[in-house]
Amino acid sequence: MSAPKEDVTQLAARADAACARLGEVKTSIGRSIFGLEEVVEHALCVLLSGGHGLLVGAPGLAKTRLVHTLAIVTGLDDKRVQFTPDLMPADILGSEVLEEDAAGKRSFRFIPGPVFTRLLMADEINRASPRTQAALLQAMQEGFVTVAGIRHDLPKPFHVLATQNPIEQEGTYPLPEAQLDRFLMQIDVPYPSREAERAILIATTGTGEDSAVAVLSPGELLELQTLVRAMPVGEETLNAILQLLALARPEGSPHPDVKDGVAWGPGPRAGQALMLAVRARALVQGRLAPSTEDVAALAGPVLKHRMALTFAARADGLSVDSLIARLAAEAA
Repeated sequence: MSAPKEDVTQLAARADAACARLGEVKTSIGRSIFGLEEVVEHALCVLLSGGHGLLVGAPGLAKTRLVHTLAIVTGLDDKRVQFTPDLMPADILGSEVLEEDAAGKRSFRFIPGPVFTRLLMADEINRASPRTQAALLQAMQEGFVTVAGIRHDLPKPFHVLATQNPIEQEGTYPLPEAQLDRFLMQIDVPYPSREAERAILIATTGTGEDSAVAVLSPGELLELQTLVRAMPVGEETLNAILQLLALARPEGSPHPDVKDGVAWGPGPRAGQALMLAVRARALVQGRLAPSTEDVAALAGPVLKHRMALTFAARADGLSVDSLIARLAAEAA
């Protein structure tokens, strides 16, 4: 059943106001981040969707700078954790300490860890042990952590932006599928173009440096996340998402490359992520409703970490990126 006309009109007015605010957000980010327009757009889609993002790129490509800039612009308090092999779950979640008061009475007091923030940067997350990686699972999925059997709620909104270095593999622990699936999108950070690198060199090696300014507040970001979920998705766009998921699963796909080359395909959480992300992308670009073009544009970031190729397919030169691009072109 369609929404009443008044509700549609009100939704359109909210979307128009949100588009203007997001234009200010992109302008503020552009004062500090150069040449990463698509990366910035994808990161904003992650935040507007209420999810978590995995930034993958070589060292020195401004991943840390981007996360801190996003925190400034959205008004979110942020913390950074450098993941190392000796990092323990308590180093992230927090721990209980035994204290004694003046009367000699002893009691436990919980000391919150760095996860108690609104935007957590998990730097080089694949360098930590699986046990420590798993410590983030409950926080990312449920919005609270449990220490010594007691629930501790995280602030809202809560987002994790993790980074991975794809070059160095020695001393790393690949993220398990269950953890990867918690990330709404995998955002690949490329090297800058010549023009962007020129702007970077000029802006960052002088006596002064322009920086981003706050535009949103945590409350306003929560309102934008609510708006994203209220945005309509047309039947054509919905069918494109469903078709893409069906084509990417080896059990029912008609494509030989998928049937024989994909070890496991995307689950329903991938469809949920696409439904949210295409709405967010439309809003970031100033549109009220998403289209099939949004599905094609976000298919890679949403699906690439939710699919795995067989060894034989990789040996034959098949890549996840090219396969998803072909499937997205057909579905959309």
